[in-house]
Amino acid sequence: MEEVAEVPALRAWRREARAAGRRVALVPTMGFLHAGHLALVDDARRRAELVVMSIFVNPLQFGPGEDFDRYPRDLNRDRALVRDRRVDLLFVPTVATMYPPGADTRIVPGAAGDRWEGAARPGHFAGVLTVVAKLFHLVEPEVACFGQKDIQQVTLVRRMVRDLDLPVELSVVPTVREEDGLALSSRNSYLGPNERQDALALNRGLRAAAVAWRTGERAGPALEAVVAREIAAAPALRADYIAAIDPEHLQRVDEAVPGTILAAAVRVGRTRLIDNLILR
Repeated sequence: MEEVAEVPALRAWRREARAAGRRVALVPTMGFLHAGHLALVDDARRRAELVVMSIFVNPLQFGPGEDFDRYPRDLNRDRALVRDRRVDLLFVPTVATMYPPGADTRIVPGAAGDRWEGAARPGHFAGVLTVVAKLFHLVEPEVACFGQKDIQQVTLVRRMVRDLDLPVELSVVPTVREEDGLALSSRNSYLGPNERQDALALNRGLRAAAVAWRTGERAGPALEAVVAREIAAAPALRADYIAAIDPEHLQRVDEAVPGTILAAAVRVGRTRLIDNLILR
C-alpha cells in the first residue's frame, strides 16, 4: 500500500494508473475505521482494479459546538486495517492541503439539503459536497463507494454528480450493523454501556415500522409513530426527527411505497446517531 498526503503525489499516482488503463475506485472516509468502512473497500475492490481510500476529518461539515476536535482519530490503526484489506493508495491530506488559505468556494445543495440532517446541522451538507467534489476532482475515480447509513448524504452526492455532469459512478453499500442491530459508526465509541443499550431502540423502531409496512400499514405518519414509540421507551434517547420520506426529494410522504425511506436521528447524551431503512 502506498500513502500520500500531498496533491502532486496523488496526481502522479493517478497518471500512472490511467496510463496503465486501470479502473480506480474511491472510498472517502473520515477515518477511525470499522467494518462498515471495510465493506466499502470490499465493494470497491469488486468494482475496480485499484482502490483509493481517503482519510480526512473535514472541518467544513462540522458546525459550531459539534465534535470536530474530539472526533475519534487513530491513523496507525487505520493504516493496519486498510493494508490488510488491500487498499492500493491511502490519501491522508491535511486541512491546509484540502483548503489552502483563502479557499472559500463551496458547493451548496438545493432544498433537499435543508431538510433533516441539513436542518439539524446547518451548513453540514455544503461541507460534505465541497469535500466530496474536491476528492472526485483529485482522484478522478471511475466509481465511488458510500454507505447507506448516511442516506441523505448519498442522495445529495448523487444529485451533485447528475447536476454537474461528474464522470463518476456511485455505489451504495447496505448499512453494516453490530449483531444486536446497532448501525456501525465511529461515534459509537462515545457511548457508555447504558447509552449504547438505549441506542438499540433506534434500529428496533425502524424495524418495527418496516414490519408494520409489510403487514399492510401504508400511512407515513403511522409508520413514524411506530418508530417514535420505540424511541420514547428508551430513557436516554431524544429524537431529532423521525420521517418517512421519498428517495428523490427527501420530502415526507403520506403513503409509503417500495423505496420509501424511514429515517431517524436521535441524541444519546452528547452523542448524535442516525439510521434508516428502505422499504422493500
